[in-house]
Amino acid sequence: MSDQHSHQSFETRAIHAGNTADPLTGAVVPPIYQVSTYKQDGVGGLRGGYEYSRSANPTRTALEENLAALEGGRRGLAFASGLAAEDCLLRALLAPGDHVVIPNDAYGGTFRLFAKVVQRWGVDFSVANTSDVEAVRSAVNERTKLIWVETPSNPLLGITDIEAIAGVARQAGVKLVVDNTFASPYLQQPLALGADVVVHSLTKYMGGHSDVVGGALVTADEALGEELAYHQNAMGAVAGPFDSWIVLRGIKTLAVRMDRHSENAEKIVEMLVQHPKVSQVLYPGLPEHPGHEVAAKQMRSFGGMISFRVEGGEEAAVEVCNRAQLFTLGESLGGVESLIEHPGRMTHASVAGSALEVPADLVRLSVGIENVDDLLADLRQALG
Repeated sequence: MSDQHSHQSFETRAIHAGNTADPLTGAVVPPIYQVSTYKQDGVGGLRGGYEYSRSANPTRTALEENLAALEGGRRGLAFASGLAAEDCLLRALLAPGDHVVIPNDAYGGTFRLFAKVVQRWGVDFSVANTSDVEAVRSAVNERTKLIWVETPSNPLLGITDIEAIAGVARQAGVKLVVDNTFASPYLQQPLALGADVVVHSLTKYMGGHSDVVGGALVTADEALGEELAYHQNAMGAVAGPFDSWIVLRGIKTLAVRMDRHSENAEKIVEMLVQHPKVSQVLYPGLPEHPGHEVAAKQMRSFGGMISFRVEGGEEAAVEVCNRAQLFTLGESLGGVESLIEHPGRMTHASVAGSALEVPADLVRLSVGIENVDDLLADLRQALG
């Protein structure tokens, strides 16, 4: 994060970091530099360091500067998707024979990347309950290079104490990676709590409007940032200029959107807890949630994601998803519109039969920013 923005509030940084007025026209929004190559002033004479848009593009630079500022980091990198960001990180930091500790309720795509792609080139992993500090400590071995954390987790809304796991990582001499997608940097700041790298699917809350796919890495370590940037260029799965511009536009309203997502979610949780067809509600804002105290300590509020279990098992859960009308049946999350899905058959089908398999009676909600009374009415009719 540049010194210019270090003293500013989050809301101000979200709007201004990376968003410098165009020096040619004074345009207050950075232009979309839809360009592949750049005129050089003599051999090796680059204007602003730009030579080819895989290596750097001014619109992507604006986004990357903004990402670094929001996470309190020194280097932000934008990718074509969240999984592209994860792939770059793993190839940059791991070699055959290395070992990673991953959560027992990681995002299905992250698990698939480890189990079906990374493992094939000689990187091993262990699954641990990352909300249990001692379980993580015991999962680390002499070959471990990374501890991977996702908090709140997808879709079980598990909470990991980032500061405590950072202590385990430091003691073991390994790096801590935190997927901050569910919380967003507005609600949670993993680098300040000791993480080495933050991962985002920009598709979700950062973009916020279900109209773009993107990913990001942010680190506070300058040398690590350079290493990741080298691999970003070498591997090439970069965010395009238009996608970068769309995400940057979305981020400007991140703070106000996250406030509304959280407010709406808390009211929906109140209803679900009382509903006779709901057997369990998974939400870190509930005092009975096992991670409630940690979440209250490390998060600004508890976010817009809710999971709940339905009386009657899998078919009853599927029926709730099918009956919902205002809640759109769909994958992904974090948009202004509310979504509902059945993780076992949809987003987390890839972990079926594994240690990460999710309950068959589970329903996941991404609570949008619509009028909460309309959302409550829809859920009540969907639950019957």
